[in-house]
Amino acid sequence: MVVLTVRDGRDDLGTTVTSFMSVSLEPPMVLAGVAAGSYLAEVLDRRDRWAATVLSAGQRALAGRFAAEGRPGARLLLASEPHHRGPLSEALIPDGGLAALECETRRRIDAGDHRLYVAEVLTADYVARRRDPLIRVNRRYV
Repeated sequence: MVVLTVRDGRDDLGTTVTSFMSVSLEPPMVLAGVAAGSYLAEVLDRRDRWAATVLSAGQRALAGRFAAEGRPGARLLLASEPHHRGPLSEALIPDGGLAALECETRRRIDAGDHRLYVAEVLTADYVARRRDPLIRVNRRYV
């Protein structure tokens, strides 16, 4: 599971995304899928820089908070969690995941009811090697 976060002026937004993948090694690029009609997609259309945090198995509650309907801003969702602001994206980044990437959108692609954001990875904010990933299959965490 991946939490995508972005800063928009004074507001911090985020959501749990299940469609996230590596696209290229040189340059390093990733793809994230977001519901096209969402407010987050509207913000990502205005803001090119954002962060993606690959969650660890111990962050199941965090994934749920970021996936909930009508959720508050990312600042409130992370208030009780260790986190920091990415220096390149200015997005809030939860600590304790497997990896945190700061990205810059290079291309937007409409695909059905989603918009795909192809982005270059500007930096790996952190990479942890001794944690298990948070995986969700058939609507269950495994």
